[in-house]
Amino acid sequence: MIKTNFKKIILWLCLFVFTAVMILPSFGCGTDSAEGIADSDVANSASFSTDTIYQIVTDRFFDGDTSNNPTGELYDTTDNRKYHGGDWAGITKKINDGYLTGLGITAIWISSPVENITSIDPSNNSAAYHGYWAKDYFRINEYFGSVDDFKTLIETAHANGIKVVIDFAPNHTSTAEYGDMVFPEDGALYRDGELVVTYSNDTEGIFNHEEWVNDSSWENGIYHSLYGLADLNQMNSTVDEYLKDAIDLWLDYGVDGIRVDAVKHMPMGWQTNWLSSIYEEHNVFVFGEWYSGSTDSDSQMEYFANESGMSVLDYRFANAIRSALGTQDMTMRQLYSVIEATESDYNEICDQVTFIDNHDISRFMTLSSSSSSSVDMAYVIQMTSSGIPTIYYGSEQYSTGSSDPDNRADMPSFSTSTTAYQIISKLAPIRKNNPAAAYGTTTERWINSDVLVYERTFGNSVLYTAVNRSSTQGYSITGALTALPDGSYGDILENICGGGTLTVSDGAISSYYLGAGQCAVWQYVANSEDGPEIGNIDPLIGIAGNTVTITGCGFGSAAGSVNFGTTAATISSWSDSCIKFVVPDVSAGYYSIVVTTSSGDSVSDYAQYKVLTASQVAVRLICQEAYTEYGQNIYVVGNCVELGNWDTDKAVGAFFNATSSIAEYPNWFFDISLPAGTEIEFKFIKKDSDGNVVWESGSNHVYTTPTNSTGEASYYFYN
Repeated sequence: MIKTNFKKIILWLCLFVFTAVMILPSFGCGTDSAEGIADSDVANSASFSTDTIYQIVTDRFFDGDTSNNPTGELYDTTDNRKYHGGDWAGITKKINDGYLTGLGITAIWISSPVENITSIDPSNNSAAYHGYWAKDYFRINEYFGSVDDFKTLIETAHANGIKVVIDFAPNHTSTAEYGDMVFPEDGALYRDGELVVTYSNDTEGIFNHEEWVNDSSWENGIYHSLYGLADLNQMNSTVDEYLKDAIDLWLDYGVDGIRVDAVKHMPMGWQTNWLSSIYEEHNVFVFGEWYSGSTDSDSQMEYFANESGMSVLDYRFANAIRSALGTQDMTMRQLYSVIEATESDYNEICDQVTFIDNHDISRFMTLSSSSSSSVDMAYVIQMTSSGIPTIYYGSEQYSTGSSDPDNRADMPSFSTSTTAYQIISKLAPIRKNNPAAAYGTTTERWINSDVLVYERTFGNSVLYTAVNRSSTQGYSITGALTALPDGSYGDILENICGGGTLTVSDGAISSYYLGAGQCAVWQYVANSEDGPEIGNIDPLIGIAGNTVTITGCGFGSAAGSVNFGTTAATISSWSDSCIKFVVPDVSAGYYSIVVTTSSGDSVSDYAQYKVLTASQVAVRLICQEAYTEYGQNIYVVGNCVELGNWDTDKAVGAFFNATSSIAEYPNWFFDISLPAGTEIEFKFIKKDSDGNVVWESGSNHVYTTPTNSTGEASYYFYN
């Protein structure tokens, strides 16, 4: 009898809790439903817009297991060019002790885990502590730990709500040439312990053997060696298969994302083919490094970010914020101009990855005029701007270091009391709770040379930020408008940077004083029932049958529908903030995706999804004897979406013609991602910067692509 009553009590308690949960009001966009995961969930590996990433140079973070440290000349904790002992066990410990979760980190980006060379590079007396001198992509770096250590790190991270991103470098192996120097490992590539090739005995074309990069053109950067590193020829079928199999191995461990090194230095066509193969099996987030030292628009970088299938590290944002708050070579007006421009230049600005410093540039604290307060202000702007914020390990501790390897020094402290740590820890959680932080569009509300006040809105949710970089001058902020509803708002930063209360009436903010060096953030989180809004679609390319993720707000707890035109997709998961679906069997092309809630409300995405014709292969097309006039370039257009569907505005190119071992003028070439095992028709065209087109004459060229390897086809231009 006692047991029976106990069961009844438990049943009544469960019913009470379930009923209470069901009648609680839903705010923001982060609530789970029985049918699916939330956008903020660690299980959402396709979209990182609600996340804050922490970039870790694994060897320099924390030594959790001294038994895996290298010995001899590879290891010297006083030399920043040698191993220092940091490992996966150390990262795991710092997750478990609360340092990363206390900071609000929900994703970590770690050094490439693959086996690197175990000798010293004689050109710079450096060990491969950074992970960028791969030797065997199918084996682990034993100095970072064992396979079990790697699995434990992933399991621990996931259990603590943290996603794992690995660095991956498919561009090159290790250094193989520098003057007359002899390199012990000769750029060698192994596959699970078996030698594939060395650089100096490369009879199968595994590597490109061009001169060093001189940055004279995009073409030069793609096919030439980066400072003597053995440059992999991704268009070689063996290399293509190798890199596809290798990344599958690591993703099968449960990795959530990939940061791809040196995307500027590999053919975009090959990369799209590689990404397509990834997305057929894995619903993960991928972003690449396209280095830029400018704040200006780079059409090639933007084209890559919008069309390749992966996002990029937002160097334009980084350069602007470093100039405005670090060196102060730019005004706050100029900083906002860059923020405004990037929102229009990228199809999905919320998917680009922002940073204020990283392992390839000087630490923010090392910039002239920079101070701890300028670091603090930079983090306030970064954490409340469009894009996915990345914190470089130690910068929250005000680490210094002007260049490699000093910008990759040991983690100086794990203090949780620095102002930067406190700022990040207060702002990171709002990305999970306020969709305006993750997906909002930006509007300037008050600005001069020193002050930037802006707000981001998504639906009816608002995030409002004010920053005064001047160390001597305060300003009265008057006449500022806002989308915040009427009322009073407390500073999310709890006044640690000045702050104060913001009062709103009829869409206007009461005058307030923003003192020298002060900054503050205020917010309003709307009820999710205000209606559906799409934040992101990840990824934006794929084939029928792939899984795609839509994130946003107000989709409702009951499943509705997702349509490509008039064709409905199969829903695999649905929550108020996250929908997973399978791309339906539709004709290849660009589609506006329409989400309709169970109550009948509809919303369409702002960026079209590109349905590819079929699984992809990389093909090199060569156009021979195509003579052009000044300003003209060669492009290709054809009968599939990958070749623009005969639309010259979407023609692929411009072709290259200055790499001696591939093609020189009047011969041209370009590496393209095309549907596998498919007969395609195409023509070459000449096009100038004004869009004027000259078609080649004669019949269409016809080519059947390979089924599962790279290809090459050469044709004369018909005048």
